[in-house]
Amino acid sequence: MKRLFMLAAGLLALMLSPAGAQDRLSPPHISISGEATMSVPPDTARIRAGVSTTGPTARDASAANRKAMASVMAALKAAGIAEKDMQTSRYSIQPVYSNTPQQKITSFIASNSVTLTIRKLDDSGDLIDRLTDAGANSFGGVEFIVSDASKLLDKVRADALADARRKAQIYADAAGAKLGSLLSLSESASGPRPMMYMARAAASAPETSISAGENTLQVSVNATFELVK
Repeated sequence: MKRLFMLAAGLLALMLSPAGAQDRLSPPHISISGEATMSVPPDTARIRAGVSTTGPTARDASAANRKAMASVMAALKAAGIAEKDMQTSRYSIQPVYSNTPQQKITSFIASNSVTLTIRKLDDSGDLIDRLTDAGANSFGGVEFIVSDASKLLDKVRADALADARRKAQIYADAAGAKLGSLLSLSESASGPRPMMYMARAAASAPETSISAGENTLQVSVNATFELVK
């Protein structure tokens, strides 16, 4: 029994000693956060546009949709939109039911939408007008994008770490210590927050107005620095 008691006590000491030793041996340090942002004008836009048509049968709705969509696609080609910048994003045919207890099918709705990549932002408003004139009656909005965001984020990362180091230096000076090596670093980065613009063409306006504005790149870091006496 005495031997078992001594063995249990030894195991307990082994379990407790590493944490205590780690606390004693851990060098003085400071953990701090740093942030940096950059405002960047977008250089690309994505527009989702399409056509919705109705018909007494699914075939009729589909036929009307094909005809209307052909006009929209012709307008896109006339506007100089390349094939690689057009992608079908949604196609559906759905029944419409009567508002009666019997729930009878009264007609069908066919919808076809394409997502367009616009590389000349100044042409966005004119393109929306062209699509509307060609028969497009469904717009999901305009999304503005920064194409080289990953390269720009590298600059923001360096600025975020510099901000963390600057704050840590202030605390080190106040504590009468010197700022030592970087012990750990973690990042929380967000790419450009796409700016959305819902296309609304006013009847009296000569042309739909699209404002690209600026997108924001943001990086936050958590850094730990050693404090040296």
